[in-house]
Amino acid sequence: MAKGGFRGGFPGNQANMMKQAQKMQQDFLKMQQELESKEFEFTAGGGAVKATMVGTRQLQSIVIDPEVLDPDDVEMLQDMILAAVNGAIKLADDETNNAMAKLQGGLGGLGGLGGLF
Repeated sequence: MAKGGFRGGFPGNQANMMKQAQKMQQDFLKMQQELESKEFEFTAGGGAVKATMVGTRQLQSIVIDPEVLDPDDVEMLQDMILAAVNGAIKLADDETNNAMAKLQGGLGGLGGLGGLF
């Protein structure tokens, strides 16, 4: 190996990689903040139960239509609540995964490091 380091301009490539990594980190933090503040709403039972959560996976509210309250069929109400909450979680997860996939798409310029993030 010749004096002065690697051939092929590696130090310049390294600086470029660092800039790209810093930009990706900034993009990731921005995306994370946006997702954390976003509300995800899902209804079950034809709108009888509505669950709302934020991107931090905190349940914000559950709204139950009083017309579906039947003391003889509590199990149906429980099922609708579970469906609404699980649906809201899935919406949040899907959006998070889509946002991460978009960010990872920008990793092609980092020499194929897509599996690291």
